[in-house]
Amino acid sequence: MTVDNERSRPAGTFARMTRWPLGRWLFARVVCWRAPYFGTIAPRFEVVEPGRCEVTIRDRRRVHNHIGTVHAIALCNLAELAGGVMMEAGTPRGMRWIPRGMAVEYLKKAAGTMRAVATPAAAIEVRDAGYEVPVDVEVRDPQDTAVFRARIAMWVSPRPRRD
Repeated sequence: MTVDNERSRPAGTFARMTRWPLGRWLFARVVCWRAPYFGTIAPRFEVVEPGRCEVTIRDRRRVHNHIGTVHAIALCNLAELAGGVMMEAGTPRGMRWIPRGMAVEYLKKAAGTMRAVATPAAAIEVRDAGYEVPVDVEVRDPQDTAVFRARIAMWVSPRPRRD
C-alpha cells in the first residue's frame, strides 16, 4: 500500500485521542458527527491505521431484528463504516474515494458484540485516473466465529485541482 510518510489524518487523530480518557468514545462521536447515520449503531473504534480498521458494536436492542439477533442492515452499516474509515486512513493525499457497491454474505445468526475488521484487497496508490479498490470486511461474534462478510467496491480517483 502506498501512503504518504506522514501519519494519515484519521489514524493520527485516533492515536492521539486514544491516550485521553474516553478518547475512543470521542473519536466515534466525531466520526458519527461527520456521517450521522452511523450513530444508529453506536460504534466503538478499536484499531484505525492505514490498511486496517476494527470497529465493534454492542449487542443492544436498537440493533436487533424481530428474532432478537443483530439486524442484517446493522451489520451492513458496521461493514461500510469500517471500510470507509480504513479507506480514509489509507488513501494518499490528493486522492479521494467513494463506495460504489457492496456484496454481502450472511453466514450465521449474529448475537452478542460484533467486531468488524476491514482490510483492502489491493494497493491504494496515487494514479492519474480513477480505479476500483475492493475492501474486505469480516464481522465476528464473541466466540470469534465469522457471521458476516462483505466486499465493498471503493472507487478511488484524483481530487479535482482547485485553482
